[in-house]
Amino acid sequence: MAIDEKIPSQPMSSEDLPSETYVGKTMPRIVDTFDLTATFVLIIFFITNVASAIQAGVGTFTYWVIGGITFFIPCVIATAQLGHMFPHEGSLYNWTHKAFGGYMSFFVAFCAWFPCILLMVTASDAVVGYIQGLNPNWLVAPWQQGLALILLLALSGMIAAQRLRVVLNIARVTLVIAFVAVFIVGMAGTVWLLKGHPAAVSFHSAADWGLTLSPASFYPLALFGFITQAYLGIEVPLNMGGEMAKHKVVTRHLLWGTVLVFLGYFVTTFGVLMIQGTAQSGNTFALVTAVDAALGKFAGNITAVLIMFNFVITPSIYNYAYARLLLVAGIDQSLPASIARLNKHRVPANAIVFQTIVAIVFTAIIYIVAPLFTSLSNAATLNSDVYNVIISASTLVWAISTAFLFINLAKFYFADRHAFRAKLIFPLPVIWISIILGTLTCIVSIVGTLFYSLIPQQINNNQWWWIVGGITLTCLIVAAIGSMFANSEARWQSYRD
Repeated sequence: MAIDEKIPSQPMSSEDLPSETYVGKTMPRIVDTFDLTATFVLIIFFITNVASAIQAGVGTFTYWVIGGITFFIPCVIATAQLGHMFPHEGSLYNWTHKAFGGYMSFFVAFCAWFPCILLMVTASDAVVGYIQGLNPNWLVAPWQQGLALILLLALSGMIAAQRLRVVLNIARVTLVIAFVAVFIVGMAGTVWLLKGHPAAVSFHSAADWGLTLSPASFYPLALFGFITQAYLGIEVPLNMGGEMAKHKVVTRHLLWGTVLVFLGYFVTTFGVLMIQGTAQSGNTFALVTAVDAALGKFAGNITAVLIMFNFVITPSIYNYAYARLLLVAGIDQSLPASIARLNKHRVPANAIVFQTIVAIVFTAIIYIVAPLFTSLSNAATLNSDVYNVIISASTLVWAISTAFLFINLAKFYFADRHAFRAKLIFPLPVIWISIILGTLTCIVSIVGTLFYSLIPQQINNNQWWWIVGGITLTCLIVAAIGSMFANSEARWQSYRD
């Protein structure tokens, strides 16, 4: 039975939003540091990202560091500052509304929300890829993959709609399981070297470390865009900002989450590169084959099961975290109020169901309908194409919304410098360095992601531009039109009330 408390009908303003008080009164404040840390890491750390990143060889470490310094850490600093100033449900939606008002807040929230759909599909797609890796005779047709993905997405909705404490406990367990897999892959690389095998990559020249400007085997901008994507999603756990048990959770989960994300990417990259080098670039099953080579088939199968479990649960993490954006939009009258209704567990079940249905429809179109009318009949190729295209399209849309972390900070500073300084938790120069670095990196990552294919052997740059750019443009048009309707609806509702 749904809980149907009356949603406040006051109009949106640049100051207080109805969602800021409504969530605190109706939803339990139980989210602690461990919960947000698990959500943070599982949203950002896709262990399979390593398979595409290793195309740079040992230079991948350089890219992880550069991307971390110029993008990830600035995003963490901006998120911590904004979350400290405004610890409310909806994070980026709430912050952008306070900075720029209703139209921009909905547009930015849509750009932040839509990657949820793409990445729910991508995470489920990783499970399908691992099933194929374990047995190439399984899920050999696109429609079979599509049905498997639909089942996984439906499962994600069922899990996400349960009591929040239960779902957060599952997230905690999944975080531990993910890092057991990380440990095994890293240990495999170490054992490989201790057995006397040479490293499969060279460490000797500047070119090896990706420090030259003309590498022959990969596009630096494309890889940098991909690395940036691997760090996106920093603000997402704070979509549950109104449900935090304590204010200090904001900064604590960002600190621990950042350490774990760096650790996960570096250790996994080390293990794969030491054993396989760049030979398995783009093959998400490369982590398992690396473990097979160093520790044996049994250890490899264990690793596969751990990674698959991680990606079975990951769509649920996206589902419950992003449902909060729809929740606050419904409360604040930017979307129909029905989408903000809570179930008996005080969870935004309608929002979760909506997200799940959209992801299922998207999957059905790509895997079941499209192959009937196109040449997308090779299941193995389709899996790889969809994974890389969706990751890249989500990067473009997500990077646009992420840029508003820095734009909002700048706006708050110039709007009231005295009040801004009073709420600082970092020195002002650190804030401005983060704003400049983060904004420039967003622009560079957008250019690299849009113009250079991650899989040129399957999709050339010209085709890549049209496919990824077309998906992104469609998303932005829908966001712009939706923002106009949402803003108009909010005004009409305020006049009616």
